[in-house]
Amino acid sequence: MDLPAITVSTLLLVADWLIRVAALFWIPTRSTPAAARSWLLLVGFVPLFGLPLYLAFGHPWLARQRRQRQSQASQFIREQQLPLAHLRWTPPGRREEGNLDDIARLAERLGDFMPMTGNAVTLLDRYDASLQSLLSDIEDAREEVHLLYYLMFDDAVGHAFADALRRAAARGVRCRVLLDAVGAKRGLRAFARPLRAAGVDVRAMLAGGLAWRRSSRMDLRNHRKIAVIDGRVGYTGSQNLAAPEFVRGFPNREVVARIEGAAVLQLAALFASDWYIETGEALAVATESVTSAATAGATPAQVLPSGPAYPFENARNLVVAAVQRAQRSVTLATPYFVPDDATLTALRVAALSGIDVQLILSRSNNQRLTAWAQTSYYEELLAAGVRIALYRPHFLHAKHLRVDGDVALVGSINLDIRSFALNAEVGVLCYDPAVAARLRAIEDDYLADADHVDYETWRRRPTWRRSREGIARLADSFL
Repeated sequence: MDLPAITVSTLLLVADWLIRVAALFWIPTRSTPAAARSWLLLVGFVPLFGLPLYLAFGHPWLARQRRQRQSQASQFIREQQLPLAHLRWTPPGRREEGNLDDIARLAERLGDFMPMTGNAVTLLDRYDASLQSLLSDIEDAREEVHLLYYLMFDDAVGHAFADALRRAAARGVRCRVLLDAVGAKRGLRAFARPLRAAGVDVRAMLAGGLAWRRSSRMDLRNHRKIAVIDGRVGYTGSQNLAAPEFVRGFPNREVVARIEGAAVLQLAALFASDWYIETGEALAVATESVTSAATAGATPAQVLPSGPAYPFENARNLVVAAVQRAQRSVTLATPYFVPDDATLTALRVAALSGIDVQLILSRSNNQRLTAWAQTSYYEELLAAGVRIALYRPHFLHAKHLRVDGDVALVGSINLDIRSFALNAEVGVLCYDPAVAARLRAIEDDYLADADHVDYETWRRRPTWRRSREGIARLADSFL
């Protein structure tokens, strides 16, 4: 027997208001203020639609087992570094150029890894050349190849790496591959079974579908890009194992750091940490050759991991601290710019303080809503004196930061809320004017082919664009 229409309407009205009131008390206690505002706005307008979305995506929770394993891995990393204290790098006095010791100490407290001396860091910014360099090192591997990547496509690049891994396994090299279950879905579907048959251990990270309930919120992703070969060579940066045509007509431009020296041990330990969190298997990280490897070069370096398994937002905190400690200049390159309040404030205050702040973004973008939200920040940044350049020839997928000509951060970290709070990320900090100078040359190349946003011209953009930007910005915490 059907209920009277008036009764059904009353029940829906009561349910709507109960959801709104419960959300008002519940959401602010489990979200940042910015995220809480976005979710409360959505739930307030459409409670029956907003509630299930919030329950699925509103809080970056991880299964207790994953958090415990991360804590165990962090403790192990700190203990294993104790015998390597002679490799610890300390800035030579208090430089006028910046507070390097503050940044290094903060990075260590956040991400467990100490700054270590004696590294050789080469920045690769040509897409095919960086892939070929990694393939060549895999071909030379004699003991171990570890790859951790967000994307691996079923394309020519994916096949080239799958073939290289099969050849390495046939030579008796231990090969382990970690791929994000969502980002590398196509690669896992194409290559996982034949690689396993060839002796390569392939695992999917943060598996999707119904398995997400046993691991984490379903949209948390491992966005890291790490390669370690024989414990002697490491790679990290923005480049995935895929052809560059993410945006049709605008092939990706990337920056990758090829590392030799003690910092390779840190990349190896981070891979082992992710392997342990995903599989429960503890891998040995050899330290015997670290002392001899420490003579590989003159660059002090330090790996910074970030992600929801850590107690703090490591990447966001490091970026904000680096901008705040700048004495002369800050340059940031990112494909996605949807900053939280702390990052936005740090950039504005730095520019208002007379620091030369340059933001380099991509004119082309493969995320339309993100691109609209991104442009909503331009006016307030330009008004404060931040310079904004839009790189034209390629989709600028590179992610890096340079401070005062002696600190460079290169990795997988975007300047957006998702990268800061939801994704597992990695960056390598280099405390070396030579590496910073190489990064500046790359940035100058961007700027030579970029459109520079003019404040007065930008202010005269049409009202409908302002409205579109404002609406997209309301969703910043969802992006």
